[in-house]
Amino acid sequence: MPAVNEVNELIGRYHKALDEFVRGNPEPVKNLFSRRDDVTFANPLVGLPASGWEQVAEALEHASSQFGEGSEIVGIESVGKYVTPELAYVTEIERARAKVNGREDIAPFALRVTMVFRPEGGTWKVVHRHADPITSPQPAEWVLQQ
Repeated sequence: MPAVNEVNELIGRYHKALDEFVRGNPEPVKNLFSRRDDVTFANPLVGLPASGWEQVAEALEHASSQFGEGSEIVGIESVGKYVTPELAYVTEIERARAKVNGREDIAPFALRVTMVFRPEGGTWKVVHRHADPITSPQPAEWVLQQ
């Protein structure tokens, strides 16, 4: 199936772009996102989810700016993937070592990530990305707001 190969290629490009992203350069990641009004981005470094290209671009720039020198992606674990000719998704765990928010020390962190893709004008694009730091089971009480 050609769509599987095209989505795999996009995922590979996204993983390479993440290296730049955590070094403070959001442009390679931004280049992989849809520019349509329904594009969304949810990230623990930006607060509420961004919707529409202008908000998503700003959120990507803000999130990338939170990383300091020496930050790097150290591994990506595939959890699941599904591809059709019209839509695809991937779920992964991204592991990094990073200086975050002006800290001097490099610390490990992991994100649980889901991304949705679709073809636009003959090229697959990211139309949704959600990342959060929940990578292990949490007690039921954890979801209650204090």
